[in-house]
Amino acid sequence: MFVQRTRVLQISLLAIFSAFLVELIFGLISNSLALITDSIHALLDSVVTLVLLLAARWAIKPPDAEHTYGHGKIESLGGLIGGIAIFLIACYFIYESINRLQSPPPSVLPGLFAIIGGLYTIGIDFFRIILLRRSIKKIGGATLKADFYHAFMDLGSTLVAIIGIVLVSYGLYFGDFVAALILGILLAGLSVKLVYKTALDLTDVISPELVKKVREISVTTEGVINAGPILMRRSGDTIFADVTISLRGDTSFDKAHEISDSVEENIKNKIPNASTTIHFEPNWKDVPLDAKILEIAKSIEGVKGVHNVSTHKTKGKSFSNLHVMVDREINLLSAHKISEIIEQKIQEQIPEISHATIHLEPFVTVPEKFHIEDIETEEKIKTILERYSDIKKIGRILSLKFENILKIDIDCSFDKDLSIEKVHDLTSEIEHIIRAEINNSVITIHPEPY
Repeated sequence: MFVQRTRVLQISLLAIFSAFLVELIFGLISNSLALITDSIHALLDSVVTLVLLLAARWAIKPPDAEHTYGHGKIESLGGLIGGIAIFLIACYFIYESINRLQSPPPSVLPGLFAIIGGLYTIGIDFFRIILLRRSIKKIGGATLKADFYHAFMDLGSTLVAIIGIVLVSYGLYFGDFVAALILGILLAGLSVKLVYKTALDLTDVISPELVKKVREISVTTEGVINAGPILMRRSGDTIFADVTISLRGDTSFDKAHEISDSVEENIKNKIPNASTTIHFEPNWKDVPLDAKILEIAKSIEGVKGVHNVSTHKTKGKSFSNLHVMVDREINLLSAHKISEIIEQKIQEQIPEISHATIHLEPFVTVPEKFHIEDIETEEKIKTILERYSDIKKIGRILSLKFENILKIDIDCSFDKDLSIEKVHDLTSEIEHIIRAEINNSVITIHPEPY
């Protein structure tokens, strides 16, 4: 869009500069002070358009180390300068109109050349107004708006000049000055409005309705509990938004990232020129105690894994039980210190938990790749399994060895009516016996109904 604006402003600059040359030449030929004065205004308009063009070009520059949000604000600055220039010119028109109303009539009357020069400028002004108005509707921008006001002002001043030439020729010397006074007041109002708007852009003002819209989009995204602070600013065409959302405290990082992407995408769909940064925070308000305890335990240094978390109430007090895996190489003292830290953190963050009972387990890192099948070990395991009458069928036994670790996967079939509690007790007992006879083994028993 910035590129399109610079092209429009280039065309506008060439057009108004040609009007300056025509008015100046025809004004000198016809000895028309009004036309010469209007040509000076066209020259000033050309200078302002050049300033706006440079502002629009600088705004195209990508973000850098010193302008991390880009250079879009330069366009607002250009619009501010243009608005101030319009206001000063309007004030000059008002002053000059009042001054000439009190002066004697001119001694030299302009002729046909003055009117022709003025008509050429009017044609140029109509061309610029149509070009800029269409461009503003399509691509917007403070610089184009400022140049549009300039074109409108130039049209008005040229019409005033021509009307003045015609009225003077009929002896109505005051007519053009009254028209210039009205035009000056109107343009002063337009310039103040433009300056006010661009000044607000430079102070990072943003519509409260737009902030409300971003908040509604964020909150209605699936997985978002609430939206916190929303910071927004505009730089050129881009609207930057920093959005803080609350997610369930037990949400995984991957899931939180997925929800954040959804929020960003939803905002982009509703506000196409938005550049959004999402921050997510945990919200534990309605999260079950078990999930809170799991996250607390997992966050403690030295904890390799947490499972079987449960909470229960007895005589008005809440208790917690959990299994925590730690490095199998550390001693009991070190492992117990880890469990004490977990208990302390649980009681600090969840005061309603009176006591936490922690079952410590050794954690074995299982390699991703195994290279050697251990047939001898498989036969040994089969012998152990045959001792249990509850096992109706011994399925696959796979033992894979890697360095000093033996990974054992076992498929066993049990009576289909056997309770899952009984099956669990049997598999736990079998695992314990196998570990006692085979060092450094990682065992997984898969029970199936017979």
